[in-house]
Amino acid sequence: MPNLKFLREQQNLTQEELSEKSGISVRTIQRIEAGTQPKGYTLKTLAKVLDVRESDLSDKSIKTETAVESEKIISSQEPAIDYSKIKLINLSSLLFVVLPPLNCVAPLILAAVLKQKNQLIKEIVSVQILWTILAPVVFMLGIFLKLGRKFTLVLMIAIVLSNVFIILRNVAEIDKKKKLYYRLKFNII
Repeated sequence: MPNLKFLREQQNLTQEELSEKSGISVRTIQRIEAGTQPKGYTLKTLAKVLDVRESDLSDKSIKTETAVESEKIISSQEPAIDYSKIKLINLSSLLFVVLPPLNCVAPLILAAVLKQKNQLIKEIVSVQILWTILAPVVFMLGIFLKLGRKFTLVLMIAIVLSNVFIILRNVAEIDKKKKLYYRLKFNII
């Protein structure tokens, strides 16, 4: 019976004050506010003391504070995530897989155009930024090892294919579990 609590608080009454005015025990008022339906004398007395109709105490049309708070929370949450757009944004990194800085910028631009601003987008871009930082480092280490031109070519192909694999694996995971398979425990952006 949360309406009792709502009506009582609207009149700035504590449970004790309502108990004194109505002659109904505080414990009974607590039970009613917890969900027990008042009957007969209790219902009539509470309605009279609060100056409301008996039906107002059980009418579901009266919004309680918790219902109003729930609506505020729901309306303040991010809009629903469109996972097909998220997959498209993730796949946009494939277009620039050989141009590392652009594989980070493309998802950001596409996310802005598609009006997708959420945690998954941050995770996608963070993974691409980390890959963009690590790819040249790995490549330079390969060159410093001086294992020959064939090794350098194989290393370049392996680096590009690793990013392709990360992107495609994340798309598959977005399809199945609505999250990324390869993601960081922190956000770079």
